[in-house]
Amino acid sequence: MGTYKQEVVASAGVVAANHPLASAAGIEVLAAGGNAVATLFTLSVVEPMMVGPLGAGFFVYRSPDGTVVTLDDYAVVPGAATATTYDPLPGSLENETTDGANAVGHRAAAVPGALAGWCAMLDAHGTLPLAEVMAPAIAHAERGYRATPYLAQAVDESPELARFPASAAVFQTGGVPLAAGDRVRPTDLARTLRLIAEGGAEVLYRGPVGAAVVAECEAAGGWISPADLDGYRLHWREPVAGTYRGAEIASMRPASSGGTHVVQILNLLEGFDVRGRGFGTVASTHLFLEALKLAFADRTCYLADPESTDVPVEWLASVAYATSRRGDLDLTRASHFSAGAAPGLAGEGDCTTHVTVADGAGGIVTTTQTINSLFGSRVTVPGTGLFLNNCMFLMDPVPGRTNSVAPGKRVLSSMSPTIVSRGGRPWFALGTPGGNRIFAAVTQAIINVVDHGMTLQEAVEAPRVWTLGATVLVEDGFADLSGLVTGLEALGHVIEVVPKVAGGMNGVLLDDDGLVHGAACWRADGSPIGLSGGLARMVGEALPLGPRGTGLSR
Repeated sequence: MGTYKQEVVASAGVVAANHPLASAAGIEVLAAGGNAVATLFTLSVVEPMMVGPLGAGFFVYRSPDGTVVTLDDYAVVPGAATATTYDPLPGSLENETTDGANAVGHRAAAVPGALAGWCAMLDAHGTLPLAEVMAPAIAHAERGYRATPYLAQAVDESPELARFPASAAVFQTGGVPLAAGDRVRPTDLARTLRLIAEGGAEVLYRGPVGAAVVAECEAAGGWISPADLDGYRLHWREPVAGTYRGAEIASMRPASSGGTHVVQILNLLEGFDVRGRGFGTVASTHLFLEALKLAFADRTCYLADPESTDVPVEWLASVAYATSRRGDLDLTRASHFSAGAAPGLAGEGDCTTHVTVADGAGGIVTTTQTINSLFGSRVTVPGTGLFLNNCMFLMDPVPGRTNSVAPGKRVLSSMSPTIVSRGGRPWFALGTPGGNRIFAAVTQAIINVVDHGMTLQEAVEAPRVWTLGATVLVEDGFADLSGLVTGLEALGHVIEVVPKVAGGMNGVLLDDDGLVHGAACWRADGSPIGLSGGLARMVGEALPLGPRGTGLSR
């Protein structure tokens, strides 16, 4: 299968991020012994429509000794918000409200966790001080950078930026949106990043940046309060785990629904000959769509903040449950699914970013971070250069449901940063933006590698499908698009052909020779960068033996 971009192969590490300047910042810090946090801070400068310190996300980290842990730095519902806060749009399957208040503006903002998470990950698993890690981001913010066509398109698609003066000041000139090649100079953001580099996360949660956030929300009807910021807490969690055709899966458990449903769908598909059905065929696509619809039925019923709801993760991700539901997948027609009956219980947009890093010592970080929609709430907090997120859009605006709004409740996500291993050794790691399309996209990429034998570059770029309700979204890149559409329609699916499903996936793969492959897809500005070479071989030192050296003498 042809690809739009080329993979990178290196011996000492790879950083795969959705902007070349961010990957370059990450590889610079990686060479000095740092980790993925440098990449995230730089992305907050050069990919501002997707990520920032006032956002939220998840990390999955595999240490060189094989231990896998996850960090939940997702957003929290402010204390002043209630189940009746919004006016739901009748019949909406995607949390829409009649006035869009949970999507644009100050009432769309949840209590942010990103900055706390980035600093905590650095403290727990980094080796460099925060100021050194943030230096590339600060430099790009101070001197400016050229807008890519991708950023310019995002600005063009976000006319609401004009409603908020601090947002328009950076991304518009005289009311005209910036164009590709224009220089972006976020000087307020540069000052804020310097404050963070000096004072850490405290400047947000109990300091001057937080005071600016609270003042802006109080002045414009938002809810974030000093108590919300002071009370924010991170959660280190065990990964949700499973297997697929002998490969071990480790992904994110709630408050993200993503990892649970990645494992669930793979469990369902393991009972079928996916490889024999072929990639992009009617048979394989229909099977995947039916498994996805079943998973969404369970998500609606069961998934929410695990601190406030008893979420049956182990049951949903179990082989036994998949076996009991596999017969419900009708291979001859499109079906509607209800949630399974859990024992003892009653029955995010494309606008996110992802980073995957593998270092030469065997450590892997895969992290998805977001401000949710393009430019989040579209509100820039004056004087800070920071966008408020609009993560409240991920909460169900209808009262009385599993994921309904409640004060202090952790926002439900679909993020699915995932590490796949074989025989206890890391094989590949990946993730993607894409809102509630994320876990479907990640699962398809895993299937592409494991079942269809694709390279990682082919797997992340391959065309995708997705469905939540009656309509199936089919990317227009399939080889036999007309045949696929006709065949799925004959089975009862309603098809909409679209240019893109979910966002810019990236990842790393470790081959049997000890080399790291980095991949990033065409859907974003992803640019993997690798580090090879190393320190000088000293006089009298033997040549290295093993997969990274031939041991040949001259």
